[in-house]
Amino acid sequence: MIKEKALLNWSGGKDSALTLYKLQQSQDFEIACLLTSISEKYQRVSMHGVRSELLEMQAKNVGIPLVRMEIPDMPSMEVYEQTMRETLSELKREGITASIFGDIFLEDLRTYRENKLAELDLMGIFPLWKQPTHRLIREFLDLGFKTITTCVNEKFLDKSFVGRVIDEDFLKDLPENVDPCGENGEFHTFVYDGPIFSKPVEFEIGGKVLRKYEAPKTEDDSDQCFSKDKEDPAQYGFWYCDLIPVTP
Repeated sequence: MIKEKALLNWSGGKDSALTLYKLQQSQDFEIACLLTSISEKYQRVSMHGVRSELLEMQAKNVGIPLVRMEIPDMPSMEVYEQTMRETLSELKREGITASIFGDIFLEDLRTYRENKLAELDLMGIFPLWKQPTHRLIREFLDLGFKTITTCVNEKFLDKSFVGRVIDEDFLKDLPENVDPCGENGEFHTFVYDGPIFSKPVEFEIGGKVLRKYEAPKTEDDSDQCFSKDKEDPAQYGFWYCDLIPVTP
């Protein structure tokens, strides 16, 4: 039986790691590569803030080639879509027929992804779709995955939540309005060990910093991914924790 050749959209966080585990168990697809968007200026994973060196170490320990899609800092939608189109077109020429995501329940985001993929005649696959997030995070931990928060949205979580390993205590401390998988953009993570790894990714915890960004101009201000600053409504902020690679 010939398997579909697919790419996995890889943030380095828990949802993409659990997605990869499930794909490896089902063996329905040949995962040809991990695709990650990287800030061209800072050389870090977009939104997660993780250094690209750690991403390379992660992919090496997973044993799947990494494809880096470098984008400008805070790119326009037009620039992002053009870069993605060029990257996917090249991967399609290499035999890719499907693009796999770790999205769980954001309907608008799934529709957007599927529409853009359809323009290139690529399939969109969502292995975690509509699964209860409280069960997914328990499954993730029970499988032996280990992950640390690298970025938290200040609208939902304070500084104390960034740079923490996700465990039972972390889940108990989460406010009621925060999804246990951070599916509304409340927090982002870096997975450093688990059943998909040949060995753990070694790192040290560095400093924490609050970064403010200019809020996107939309008619709807209810976007939960953005936290507007109380003093300056044109800004939103995220706490980041730097992870420093440790090499042998």
